[in-house]
Amino acid sequence: MAEKTFAGLGVCDEICEAVRKMGYKHPSKIQAESLPYTLKDRDIIGLAETGSGKTAAFAIPVIQQLLDDPQPFFALAMSPTRELCVQIAEQFEAIGSLIGLRTAVLVGGLDMVSQAIALSKKPHVIVGTPGRVADHLANTKGFHLKKLRYLIFDEADRLLSMDFEKQINLILTQIPKERNTFLFSATMTSKVQKLERASLKDPVKIEINTKYKTVDALVQNYIFIPAKHKETYLVFLLTQFVGHKTIIFTTTCAQSQKLALILRNLNFKAVNINGQLAQAQRLTALNKFKNGERQILIATDVASRGLDIPAVELVINFDIPSNSKDYVHRVGRTARAGKTGRALTMVTQYDIEVLQKIESLIGQKLVEYKDLDSKAALILTDSVVEATRLATMEM
Repeated sequence: MAEKTFAGLGVCDEICEAVRKMGYKHPSKIQAESLPYTLKDRDIIGLAETGSGKTAAFAIPVIQQLLDDPQPFFALAMSPTRELCVQIAEQFEAIGSLIGLRTAVLVGGLDMVSQAIALSKKPHVIVGTPGRVADHLANTKGFHLKKLRYLIFDEADRLLSMDFEKQINLILTQIPKERNTFLFSATMTSKVQKLERASLKDPVKIEINTKYKTVDALVQNYIFIPAKHKETYLVFLLTQFVGHKTIIFTTTCAQSQKLALILRNLNFKAVNINGQLAQAQRLTALNKFKNGERQILIATDVASRGLDIPAVELVINFDIPSNSKDYVHRVGRTARAGKTGRALTMVTQYDIEVLQKIESLIGQKLVEYKDLDSKAALILTDSVVEATRLATMEM
């Protein structure tokens, strides 16, 4: 069967050219299945994992309509985290580059005034977190969504689990009933069903591989180590994979900060990103990692979903996630877009049950990482202990 093309799905030449420049050769599964409906003004529910290409799936129909009828405040896309909002806006701008598409990003942690100035320039597309969008609707003079044509919920399951329900309901009262709504979610929860009933009319439901799966191009290993030597083994692994673009996941903000300090004290180029950092700091750290100034990013689960960072070669779970689905999202940061990648999970004597839960969710056993020379690793103990002492003082 011939692979589908964007043009074959009804995407116009200008947008086909823009997506080609972005490196999309063929539509992804969610794009191929949703575009025939969204380009014809149908409401849709797309159940798809992070990394499945859903941003382009909802941006393309919006931009194609804008080509015919350019107007300000045409679409509103809502997403749960600041980073995802910035990323969605970047995708809209890239796909809409040929028509000079303007976006405004409305997220917490950044200055309301500069956002209000961006709104006064009458952008075509607004991307934001529900809390901040609701704030601007209430407080920013001259800003309204009375002519909105498209409403998009991205990661709806997370939007609702983060208690944005009240703000979303408020926004729904301020926008036209006659509009198109696209709802994308990784899972279908009862809250998502409630939102669907409240805001979509006669939607088409599109489901892309519902089972939690990790991609075939991903090598998944675990290493079994004593908890007290965890930092030492991490440093040994990083010396083994020196030069690899690596994301290390921790459970807490404090742990991510401490590890970043330990690694810097040992001359590794590491940055960290967690929910306690100011938005500007998070974006700076992310950009340093994306453009290769830093090889190692230490992150909490704030970075496990949705962040599209090209060419990550290695993911290390320093702390094993207690929620198995978070494991799938974390390791999904590597082996993207057909490239290969490796995920290494550090398992201590306290983590065995959690590891078994993850294996049962993904339907496969993780393989033990064989290239681990414990003697060589433990030689590093003294220098790691010293770097840890310094990090504790710095914190």
